[in-house]
Amino acid sequence: MQLNYSQVDQGQLTNDIDDIKKTIGKPTIEDFKHLKKVEFWGRFAAVLGYSMAWIFPLNILGALLISIGNISRWANVAHPVMHGAYDKVPGIPKRYTRKGFARGWRRAIDWLDWIEPAAWDHEHNKLHHYNLGEEADPDNIEINLEWLRNSNLPMWMRYLIIMIFAGIWKIVYYAPNTLKMTANAERRRHGEPEVDTFLRLDAWSPFAADGFRLWTRNFLPYITFRFVLLPMLFLPLGWEAVTNVLLASLLAELFANLHSFLVIIPNHSGDDIYRFEQPSNSRGEFYLRQIMGTVNYKTGPNHTDFLHGWLNYQVEHHLFPSLPLNHYQEMQPIVKQVCEKHNLPYRQENVFIRLRKTLDLMVGKTNLLVIKHA
Repeated sequence: MQLNYSQVDQGQLTNDIDDIKKTIGKPTIEDFKHLKKVEFWGRFAAVLGYSMAWIFPLNILGALLISIGNISRWANVAHPVMHGAYDKVPGIPKRYTRKGFARGWRRAIDWLDWIEPAAWDHEHNKLHHYNLGEEADPDNIEINLEWLRNSNLPMWMRYLIIMIFAGIWKIVYYAPNTLKMTANAERRRHGEPEVDTFLRLDAWSPFAADGFRLWTRNFLPYITFRFVLLPMLFLPLGWEAVTNVLLASLLAELFANLHSFLVIIPNHSGDDIYRFEQPSNSRGEFYLRQIMGTVNYKTGPNHTDFLHGWLNYQVEHHLFPSLPLNHYQEMQPIVKQVCEKHNLPYRQENVFIRLRKTLDLMVGKTNLLVIKHA
């Protein structure tokens, strides 16, 4: 049953949500210590993974650990830091602030991935968070996959396509799409026409402007580091060791894509999630949409949250994007109580249940709920 959007007291909802942040308080050095602990877990997983990556068949377990370190660096560190979650912690090093993290040469140390940090910041922190569920949301699955949902392909083939996509999605979707969004913003500033899709041939060709940027800023740095330099560090142990590390690195990439797909994509998809045909026009409506357009997974303790990348607190994160990770743990039961007070659905399910609902949406078996007017 759909929510009666107009009957929600948005003014009172605004007050109740704002009061939660006041109750939790400002970020402190203890919050930063929590981040450093989580960061250490990710670094340790990666180092442990590489310590066994040169030995077959231990390199399979090594690949899994490397992939966990990979996802942790993105979800547990880059994500909150680039939202400015720790900017107000007294005395924090600049490299853990939004203006210092992964900037310039520090990208190689802070977060070297398929995705260009500045492009992801624009696509995710600005466009996705403040256009959630709208046509302007670059991560609106229902819109992005219209070609598949409305195709004449048999259902089994649609699921197969999504399964293959899940294994390479950071490469074929996130890297080029975030770069496209950034390039379009630059085109608008210069009065130039925007491009419609990242699937254009010139968006991938290294001999075209967009494609050259994609290869030089995204693909080549990561490929060189992950699949050339790191395996070659094991050359003193022989070429077999280099080959085993390369295979572990490739397998880790597959694991990391599947893991990130699992914990990221289902947060805003399913036949119980709303999309919106008009922009929000007040803070109360903004809060309401973050609740209606988002779902949590099972939460706590720290090791569970770590493996989810703290994306299991997606409702809280969308209400307050710029808070430290451990603040979401504190406010989660309070946010749930506020939702109950306003008769709002607080969706929280196992991540694999949400994955099934997401896959059904992606292949066109189900649809998002639609709010046409506030």
